[in-house]
Amino acid sequence: MRPQGVVTRGTTNPNRLRRVDNWIVETCGDRLRAAPDPLVVDLGYGATPVTAVELRARLAAGIRADVRVVGLEIDPVRVAAAQPAADPPGLTFARGGFELAGLRPALVRAFNVLRQYDEGEIADAWRTVTDRLAPGGALVEGTCDELGRLGGWVLVDAAGPRTLTLAARLSTLGSPAELAERLPKALIHRNVPGERIHALLRDLDDAWRAAAPYAPFGPRQRWLHTIAATRASGWPIEYRPRRWRLGELTVPWPTVTPT
Repeated sequence: MRPQGVVTRGTTNPNRLRRVDNWIVETCGDRLRAAPDPLVVDLGYGATPVTAVELRARLAAGIRADVRVVGLEIDPVRVAAAQPAADPPGLTFARGGFELAGLRPALVRAFNVLRQYDEGEIADAWRTVTDRLAPGGALVEGTCDELGRLGGWVLVDAAGPRTLTLAARLSTLGSPAELAERLPKALIHRNVPGERIHALLRDLDDAWRAAAPYAPFGPRQRWLHTIAATRASGWPIEYRPRRWRLGELTVPWPTVTPT
């Protein structure tokens, strides 16, 4: 089966995907616990296998020890370079793209993969992946900066995109407006007046400024008051204060669907 997609830049770093991995453990854990085959695909892991190694360790520790992670890359040179890091059956590497090399995983993580694609190609890429998931499976697709300080991702299943999550390292966050730099590809060009994602980031920024009196108590307290105020203003941010404390917020996808 010929891999579908194009080779990415491949840049990666240790702990770059820690935020989304921890979110997957908490939010998608039930999917993997219930799966007859706890197979996870790390799609487009990059020039080195470090983030696939970390994903396997986090899922095994946080969800179930028998989870299997398969790292897929289109570039055969990257697949060969990753083999020393393999630890079968828990962690293996193979050549593949959006067609998932014929696998039927319960979960796919695809990070910093679609950033180089055109916006019009995103829906087809999502559909190609979700059509190949095991029943009840999901795709987590998004992007983050090189050190994992800012990120955004979409949870997609057979019915389509379900939620958008934005996340930041609060100790380095200047304002929520910085999250616009790492929106998923489906939204990155939509941060303009008249679009829902622009309105959300604008209201978060307004609430952040209004929460300035809490800054002396630390960025976490300022962020918590920012999220609470934005939610109180009508945005359906999921009520998950424990995740808020980590610098996250999650909204239903219809809240930010491009117009």
